[in-house]
Amino acid sequence: MRAPNILYICGSLNQTEQLHAVSKAMGDHVARFTPYFGDLHVKFARAIGALEATIAGKKRRAWCLDYLRDHDLAIDEDGVRDDYDLVVTCSDLILPRIAREKPLVAVQEGIFDPDIWMSGLWRKMRFLPMWLAGTSLTGESHVYDRYCVASTGYRDRLIAKGADPAAIVVTGIPNFDDCRAFYDNDFPHHGFVLVCTSDGRETWKSDDRATLVRRALHVADGKKLVFKLHPNEDPIRGAVEIKAIAPNAIVYSGGKAEHMIANCDVLLTEWSSTAFVGLALDKVVHSNFPREELERLRPIQNGGTSGERIAAVVREVHAELRGTKRERFPSRARAVPERMLPAPTRSRPVLEASASHHDSSRGGFFP
Repeated sequence: MRAPNILYICGSLNQTEQLHAVSKAMGDHVARFTPYFGDLHVKFARAIGALEATIAGKKRRAWCLDYLRDHDLAIDEDGVRDDYDLVVTCSDLILPRIAREKPLVAVQEGIFDPDIWMSGLWRKMRFLPMWLAGTSLTGESHVYDRYCVASTGYRDRLIAKGADPAAIVVTGIPNFDDCRAFYDNDFPHHGFVLVCTSDGRETWKSDDRATLVRRALHVADGKKLVFKLHPNEDPIRGAVEIKAIAPNAIVYSGGKAEHMIANCDVLLTEWSSTAFVGLALDKVVHSNFPREELERLRPIQNGGTSGERIAAVVREVHAELRGTKRERFPSRARAVPERMLPAPTRSRPVLEASASHHDSSRGGFFP
């Protein structure tokens, strides 16, 4: 049996690390990697700077490429070779043609944004770009053959949003599946209150930094206060804003947030996935998400074996589909029998809108 050719569509540094972990666990296969990308209209939007708030923007694309080169990984920018048996992606919010036409495995990165008004609008008008609702619509494209998620809570969430239960697999996710390992670190501070900020302003969400800093001062109540800025933030602006209200606070723009969490007593976040690390390490966690929701969604801890579990799913999909793509997806009427189609030609994408459903994965509509 020929080793499969697999394209890994990466994104943020965290997402890129996660897919790298999957590829290392895959065994015999041809692996190539690309930063996050879309079709021509996405390239145009990136060129004019309209996607800088997303993983498809120039800044995060450059970070991803730096990681891939630093680790001597084979790069095929935007999947131009087009000789792949299967695609593994870090997100289904932007799906280029190759991801729509080839067997597709998606891997959850972290926490999803809460629903906003755009989330509800997209569910009624599915020709709109999914990414305009942040990550709240993650998993709702229904174009993937499998979606590997962090927990049973996330599986239940995606099924409630219309996903095929057979397509959602609880594997855990790399970087969140062995949080105890973060205790092995050389971060110099201990016993402090840590604030992990979010990039709300950079992603067009409401953000009140002054209120966050004052809240942190109240929670700290005289204890040492440390801020870890989101990597998508302007570090100079972020530090100036914090120091204006909390002059004795320590502000980091770099470093590994998970190591800081391991050493802190109390974690304060807004919309950050780092809340899951705090919960796994039994820290006192303050978050904009309700505690019950975080507990329900928290990623499983499996000793760092999520990469192997996801790789097993990828091998299963390859053995099942052999480079073909399902004609029907769960977002279509489930009464229609599912058939296997041969790999489509470039001139005729396999995904076509039926009279009863306008699928957002169509190339002309999906960003």
